[in-house]
Amino acid sequence: MDFKDKVVIVTGGAQGIGLCIAREFRKQGAHVCVIDKQAGEHFVGDLSDKQTLERFAQHVIENYGKVDCIINNALPLMKGIDECSYEEFQYALNVGVTAPFYLVKLLKDHLAEGASIINISSSRDRMSQPQTESYTAAKGGIASLTHALAVSLAGKARVNSISPGWIDTSYTIYNGPDAKQQPAGRVGNPQDIAQMVLFLCSSKAGFITGENICIDGGMTRQMIYHGDCGWTLD
Repeated sequence: MDFKDKVVIVTGGAQGIGLCIAREFRKQGAHVCVIDKQAGEHFVGDLSDKQTLERFAQHVIENYGKVDCIINNALPLMKGIDECSYEEFQYALNVGVTAPFYLVKLLKDHLAEGASIINISSSRDRMSQPQTESYTAAKGGIASLTHALAVSLAGKARVNSISPGWIDTSYTIYNGPDAKQQPAGRVGNPQDIAQMVLFLCSSKAGFITGENICIDGGMTRQMIYHGDCGWTLD
């Protein structure tokens, strides 16, 4: 996978999965443009703000003139129906759905040949815990946005999404039930996601577009019944 001198955008790239993705692209020789609200040497800004997105897009165009890969990774707010206000819910959608859409819109005429867009969704786009409505709605939205963009940008860019499951960004090694409940036998880490991002952005994935790939150790494929494998419902 040769990314030498490719121009890669990573939103939310100052920590966690986004930081790992940015580092892996840099190892391959790419020019990585990170935007994150966290202070640092990257472009600092709030993705929920329209003008910030416009300034960032202009910054990338002025410095590089093209974009090879866009990784929409920034994390939306997670709050549930009991506590989430209208404004907070809207903020989650702005960061998780509107920003990826608008950033691609701003940059679509500057996409290089063979460009690739990766949207980071979540296994919560198909399953939920209580009190997670803002995050889950945003992740469901970006998963659907993926196949819409794949069709609209056919011939200009391949567009795919990844749905991570339990990813421990501190690389903690879990034992016992936390690991065993996952068919893969362990909790995931950012490298599990970053390596798939690089693959999907490479020419090796040239026939893959509009697809969602769930990387969750098999948890969403495991059927759970009361009394099975020692599971009980109180």
